[in-house]
Amino acid sequence: MIVNFGAPLHLKTVPGGSGYAVAVNAGQRVHIVNTLGHQVVDTWALSPDGLQRLSMSHTRLAIGRVSPQVGDVLVDDARQPMLQLVEDDSIGDHDTLIPACDAQRYRSLGFTGYHASCTDNYIAAVAAFGVAIPTRAPDPLNLFMVVPVAADGGLTLESSVAPPMSKVVLEAIRDLVLVVSACPQDLIAINGADMSPRLIDIFISDPIDTRGGIQ
Repeated sequence: MIVNFGAPLHLKTVPGGSGYAVAVNAGQRVHIVNTLGHQVVDTWALSPDGLQRLSMSHTRLAIGRVSPQVGDVLVDDARQPMLQLVEDDSIGDHDTLIPACDAQRYRSLGFTGYHASCTDNYIAAVAAFGVAIPTRAPDPLNLFMVVPVAADGGLTLESSVAPPMSKVVLEAIRDLVLVVSACPQDLIAINGADMSPRLIDIFISDPIDTRGGIQ
């Protein structure tokens, strides 16, 4: 059997600073498009029952590096495959070290009052699927986020270099729920020099059985 993929269909425009979750069937591909450029996208996956979650620590060991590359398989906290990174034209790295922003992060940056966060976006999105509502977010795959690791182990958070309309494509290895947050960070310049969260677009494509054809 030779399988290719149909043209991706637009699924959702996610406003800057907000989150979204979608059920993805095994074999489907999710296209995460940095529509306006320079937007960090916190990304998670969990099993439909919520018991297994994409794990950055397990994935780093599985792929042997800090930032995933095309062809790498991302695994859950039981070391089982969940997603494969199949396309990436975003130029920059993708971070696996930095946790999702939360209320305490914004307080530490001097913000008072409520501030939207990737943690809150994750909790709200997962709650809509009827699984156990989490109280915090697992460490995300921070797509389009630039976090260089210096020779002495030091970390710096730099502005995303993802060009407008660049994308990452993830293929589901099994049925799962994919969650994204167009990071609302506007106090440091990870989402571009103007520190302005931007919308992203999500597309999905289905595998097509092309028996006897040539891909």
